[in-house]
Amino acid sequence: MPNDSTYINTKATTNNTFDVIVVGSGISGGWAAKELCEKGLKVLLLERGEPLDHPNYPTANKDPWDFPLRNHLSIEDKKNHPVQSRHYSFLEETKHYFINDLENPYEEVKRFDWVRANKMGGRSLLWARACYRFTDTDFEANLKDGHGVDWPIRYKDLATWYDYVESYIGVSGNQDKLSYFHDGIFQPPFEMNIAEKHFRDQVAKKYKDRHVIIGRSANLTQPLNGRSQCQARNLCYRGCPWGAYFSSNSCTIPAAIATGNLTIRPYSLVNRVLYDEQKQRATGVEIIDTKTKNESQFFAKIIFLNASTVSTTFILLNSTSKRFPNGLGNDSDQVGRNLMDHHKGISVSAEVPGFEDSYYFGRKPTNIYIPRFKNLQNKEKGFVRGFHLAANAYRTRGVESSEIGAALKESLTEAGNWRISIWANGECLPYQDNRITLNHQKQDAFGRPQLSFDCSFKENEKAMWTDMVNTSKEMLEAVGYQNIKDQSKMSFPGNANHEMGTARMGRDPKTSVLNAFNQMHAVKNVFITDGSFMTSSSCVNPSLTYMAITARACDYAIKELKKNNL
Repeated sequence: MPNDSTYINTKATTNNTFDVIVVGSGISGGWAAKELCEKGLKVLLLERGEPLDHPNYPTANKDPWDFPLRNHLSIEDKKNHPVQSRHYSFLEETKHYFINDLENPYEEVKRFDWVRANKMGGRSLLWARACYRFTDTDFEANLKDGHGVDWPIRYKDLATWYDYVESYIGVSGNQDKLSYFHDGIFQPPFEMNIAEKHFRDQVAKKYKDRHVIIGRSANLTQPLNGRSQCQARNLCYRGCPWGAYFSSNSCTIPAAIATGNLTIRPYSLVNRVLYDEQKQRATGVEIIDTKTKNESQFFAKIIFLNASTVSTTFILLNSTSKRFPNGLGNDSDQVGRNLMDHHKGISVSAEVPGFEDSYYFGRKPTNIYIPRFKNLQNKEKGFVRGFHLAANAYRTRGVESSEIGAALKESLTEAGNWRISIWANGECLPYQDNRITLNHQKQDAFGRPQLSFDCSFKENEKAMWTDMVNTSKEMLEAVGYQNIKDQSKMSFPGNANHEMGTARMGRDPKTSVLNAFNQMHAVKNVFITDGSFMTSSSCVNPSLTYMAITARACDYAIKELKKNNL
């Protein structure tokens, strides 16, 4: 990984010019840097956060007793991170990856949990690594039920790109051969434990439309390209020194550095895109150094915006000019609108009788998974689209609440009953009035207008969420499990960490921001391949689709550059 000199381009021309500027080093930004560098272009990668070199993750190899609060948060942590601490992944072991909310405020007209990293690699360090392809059911949904605009692409347009990124990042999984749920290029799967296998078999007996499979995860079960296989420590959020799960830090950024074509500049908060009214092209970006608060400008032929959905939206809305008084490329008034996130919060568990003589060895970094089965064949009452379910089974500890002292210690040496827990992600529809705007009456620490969120889950999401809870309980009852507990509470937008949709793709420039290749309709040399481009949300983790579409957009941009179209 880079030494300090990598972060300063000593060979840069006096006007800081590159072939391409990539804004953001997360999942999509890392992929853009890799693809463009490997094609011979000189790339500047801008990241607002601090440097973080693989494999130097601060807490990766610490023991539980190395954490003074045993992985809990202090009063000070919660005070400085009132938003980040809303998310389950913000813990003593991971808090150094996240942004300080007090220094980076935003306005919540309605509650929105904007979870943000502040390190090189962004949220590629923190994602749950679930890798599922979109299907034509997802790409056709808007057209068929009338919500949002039609996607300008279909599954066949992305199929080979899904193959490409899966082969490179390494995805463990099984060839499940389900007609409605695409398989991919997989390494060997992790194994279900005995209770999970029992659940799978019982569900297969009770339901014809529901299939329990092992989760597909960007965790290696075999070494790949110098990265080691997963150690099954279940400490992924700390960062993996083995590079066993995909992140920009362990995979795409090192590949880009290896070309000699990459310049990385951390502490670089992109403020706006520079636009030339005469050429009708973007010429570069203006950045604020987060340490000095000094402004600088960098220039390039092509701009890739991968700052994450919300940050990219800020950049676009803040990039005003005579040509674009409402924000760069915002002729359609769609920039900032159609904000989506998955709704979650299902927590249904039950006791699994039997198997008291069985245990499991080690851990696995994935779960069991039930692909979407609602609104595929039969139309549901009360909501459109659908959800997936996920679960894991585990042994509880043999602790009775009345025990103390020696009796307590003795009971902890024995395993308790088996239990299984179910959770879920549901699709959110694209709504025009779920949006992000700029509040010029309030400023952040850098003198910029604050972002304002006005977004909520509406009746379709609420009806689906209720069905998710009821379906989970019904399935556990149907397979004969006992002592069912429901601790579900619907999440707020943002908390699934899958925000998307604010600069959507589409066929018509009057109703969308990007074309079928993630290129701005109105500014041909600007591409957006983070979650902003999403036209609908499906119910699966979108990260694999971000990667595939980024590789595809880079391929297109390079071809257009060679044709002198950019």
